[in-house]
Amino acid sequence: MTLSGTALLARIFLGEGDKIGSRPAYAAIVEEARRRSIRGATVIKGIMGYGAGSRIHSAAVLRLSEDLPVIVELVDEEARIRGLLPWLEEVLGGGLVTLEKVEVIRYESGHQQ
Repeated sequence: MTLSGTALLARIFLGEGDKIGSRPAYAAIVEEARRRSIRGATVIKGIMGYGAGSRIHSAAVLRLSEDLPVIVELVDEEARIRGLLPWLEEVLGGGLVTLEKVEVIRYESGHQQ
């Protein structure tokens, strides 16, 4: 699979404790993206943040059990990313989804063939 030029980046902002069914939402999203052959997915765990409820979530020592922020980033051609959006709308209970156009400079496996 190749990817170059203009692509779409989806960022899905969640809480670490958010679920889709009985599974962590971030894991379910990455697995669904892979099932749909979306070219790239990364999960980033934040140390502090807040969302629509304005409640601060922090990794401070006294708050280790808090629901830390998580961002799932997906990169692919616009049609593939937009094809995932109805599924996200159906399964997400909350969170924020953003889209932005990006320029892909390099997309290659780091593994020797």
